[in-house]
Amino acid sequence: MAQFLIKRLVGLVFILIGVTFITFMIGYLAPGDPIRDMLGPHANPVAYEQLRHSYGLDLPWYQQYWNFITNMLRGNLGRSFQTINRPVTEILRDGVPVSLELGFWGLLTQLLIGVPLGLAAALRAGKWSDTLSMVLALTFYALPSYILAVLFQVIIVFLHSTTGFSWPVSGWGNTWQYSFSDIQYKIGPILIYAAIGMAYYARLARTSTLEVLKQDYIRTARSKGLKEPIVVRRHVIRNALIPLVTAFGVALGFLVGGAFFIETIFNIPGIGFTTIQSINTRDYPVIQATAVLLAIAVVLGNLISDILYTVVDPRIKTA
Repeated sequence: MAQFLIKRLVGLVFILIGVTFITFMIGYLAPGDPIRDMLGPHANPVAYEQLRHSYGLDLPWYQQYWNFITNMLRGNLGRSFQTINRPVTEILRDGVPVSLELGFWGLLTQLLIGVPLGLAAALRAGKWSDTLSMVLALTFYALPSYILAVLFQVIIVFLHSTTGFSWPVSGWGNTWQYSFSDIQYKIGPILIYAAIGMAYYARLARTSTLEVLKQDYIRTARSKGLKEPIVVRRHVIRNALIPLVTAFGVALGFLVGGAFFIETIFNIPGIGFTTIQSINTRDYPVIQATAVLLAIAVVLGNLISDILYTVVDPRIKTA
């Protein structure tokens, strides 16, 4: 296990080098001048040069990249271009808890609804309940999240105009607090964030379960006289979960990034919303920081996924 973790951590280093270099070069080669955007077209030349020097933008590109790497290792992700002299770590500290909350409840909803739905559909394959559940799953899976989000907002506004029904269509409330007013803000974005994932997990669980049900060891277990619930619990579910572990690991990695479209449409101040704003304002230090944060989260999510493999299937070794 220790050797496996060391290999993955070494791989993480190379991934971070690649991610940081690509995002840095995109920002460096992008047209425009962020300092001139900050000061305006009539900026004082002396102030322009001073601010450019304070951000290190007067250095060669390789020196700028080296400074970014060394500062990042010390926990310094630079300063925002948009909010002058505000540390990027402060911006991330404000957005990460919000995105984690949205991602956590969204992923939990996906698993608690999608996986049992797919298992039930596979065990009743060919019946009307299987057909209905898969039609609904395919429908939600085919609809983009931003379409569902806008549709939700349109329905709420329509109900408000016709019946006086009041429900918030944007905002998030207090992070990790669950008063009734907070839940009003959160339940819509969470369910919409979870909708496509629920459909994906349902389809994946159904396909995986049907594949397991065809295996010889399932027929052997039945021929020994084991009751169907025991066969399902001991042999079907555990083996059907193996492909789901991969999807879970990837989804776990994206928790920190939240849902970019969901956060933007609902005006939720998470990492996704912050990243979209930074792209619009060409705030490259924030873009670089969020890219690094997302890369770390994805790699760690896949690491957890690989470890969970050994729990679900002891035959898989972490060597």
